[in-house]
Amino acid sequence: MTSPVIEKKLYRLGQSKFRSRFKLSAKDRKYIQDKGMDTIEQHARDFVMKRLTDHNPLDGKQTPMRGHPVFVAQHATATCCRGCIARWHHIAPDKPLSPKDIDYLVTLIMEWIKRN
Repeated sequence: MTSPVIEKKLYRLGQSKFRSRFKLSAKDRKYIQDKGMDTIEQHARDFVMKRLTDHNPLDGKQTPMRGHPVFVAQHATATCCRGCIARWHHIAPDKPLSPKDIDYLVTLIMEWIKRN
């Protein structure tokens, strides 16, 4: 069962013309199938922790648009950079992400992947 917060956020993201255009490709779905959801979740956690936890001088450019299903999901869920995270998820861009913030972002990414 998905939390009401995640459900509401996914609904709102789905209403965005920009965010709703992101879709997993056949290659992305095959990669997910081959690797398994546990591995994909670990990739999501690693990407969030390594690219988004602290201030990044490349903010807004650190997440490719494709190349990994998590990258696609990050753009679809506005978890691609600290600017988008601040606008959509109200997590201040100038503070490190807390473990709770990281869990929320990863859960959102994974739920989007499961639905796509």
